[in-house]
Amino acid sequence: MSLTRRDVLLAASAGFAGAALFSPGSARANDEALDLVKQLTGRTAIASDRLHLIMPAVFPTGYTVPMSLDIDSPMTETDHVRQIRVFAPQNPIIEVASFHFVPQRSLARVSTRIRLAKPQHVVAVAEMNDGVLLMTKAWVDVATNGCA
Repeated sequence: MSLTRRDVLLAASAGFAGAALFSPGSARANDEALDLVKQLTGRTAIASDRLHLIMPAVFPTGYTVPMSLDIDSPMTETDHVRQIRVFAPQNPIIEVASFHFVPQRSLARVSTRIRLAKPQHVVAVAEMNDGVLLMTKAWVDVATNGCA
């Protein structure tokens, strides 16, 4: 049996499609994160690049994974962040952190460490003063369970 160029291109395309479907940054992962937020809050979130969740892609232990959150907001009375909630859906307790902000008195910025039970997407949701939920996620691959 001989392979044609067409066979090779079709196989490569199928491989790339499969990798995209199961990769941590895939659209399917984004849909799952949106579904999780809907289930936990009862409201629909919007994926946004105003909210920045910074975490290492790989970390040796799940006991103390560094996390930084920052949201682009002037923090005025008319445009501010009320709260940010952080979810780790593979943890025994899904909500791992919650931060509340006050307009004109704080920056919408947080840096801390969280525990993760296993490799997973960490999801951050910011509730704005007008009730809109903004969401972002980050994939973190931890080598050891931090929730045992």
